Amino acid sequence: MDAEDFCCNLALLCSYEKSIAEVCRRLGLNRQQFNKYLAGSVFPSRSNLRLICDHFGVLDSEILLPHANFAEIVKLKPRNAHAAPVLTPATQTLRRLEAQSETIPDRYLGYYFRYYYSFAFPGYVTKSLVRIYRKNRICYWKNIEIIRRRDRSEQTEAIFKYLGLVTFILDRLFVFEEEVILKNSVTQTILYPSHASRIHQLIGIQTATSNLNRRTPATSRVLLEFISPSIDVRKALSCCGQFPEHDKEIRPDIEQRISNKMARGEKVLGAWVDV
Repeated sequence: MDAEDFCCNLALLCSYEKSIAEVCRRLGLNRQQFNKYLAGSVFPSRSNLRLICDHFGVLDSEILLPHANFAEIVKLKPRNAHAAPVLTPATQTLRRLEAQSETIPDRYLGYYFRYYYSFAFPGYVTKSLVRIYRKNRICYWKNIEIIRRRDRSEQTEAIFKYLGLVTFILDRLFVFEEEVILKNSVTQTILYPSHASRIHQLIGIQTATSNLNRRTPATSRVLLEFISPSIDVRKALSCCGQFPEHDKEIRPDIEQRISNKMARGEKVLGAWVDV
């Protein structure tokens, strides 16, 4: 591949648009960064190259062809037949997050138990089931939370299902999830990565509102305990619910790491870290 050919090919595609600024706005890319692509000083990341090709309706292999060959191909393509629609600010933000995200290693993929102090039931620890999985190079998050206080009746009061996006930016995992049944709750979670070859636990902070009280915004420490890449989901869900503080089903080390107590002098609740 000749870098000059790529620059010329990209410039040719942009010539069919209103302006470079319009292209950047639709792609959700920084104008200064895009100018570097046009100048040939920087080559797009794999995710940004895919974003550009999808927008203009060309293949990755086509945009890397010699310019004369590419120009002939472009002449035969209907203009804007595959162009991406104008993106809303929210969609642009998600596109930028996807583009900025580093590749999440495969060792993070699989099922976890998620632990945190319940927003709706003071003194109880919520244990839910999380799955992190990859689809079309993007990592997604699925969380199933069962409302069932385990020291009382075994009857399930409610089930909440969350779907979200996982990104890996500047050595932190960011999770944005929406409750998909009632569609009235969004949770943001920030986790420390694990640098071990095998994932055991991930710890961090989450911010949300409860669906069962006055929807007061709250934040708490959270811990994810890795189970396995594949599991018996029904069996795992049978272990979930709300457990009273110091219950034998919640190990003391987990309870310590999700405790929301703050030391004297602390003004902000931060993630628990090893001393």
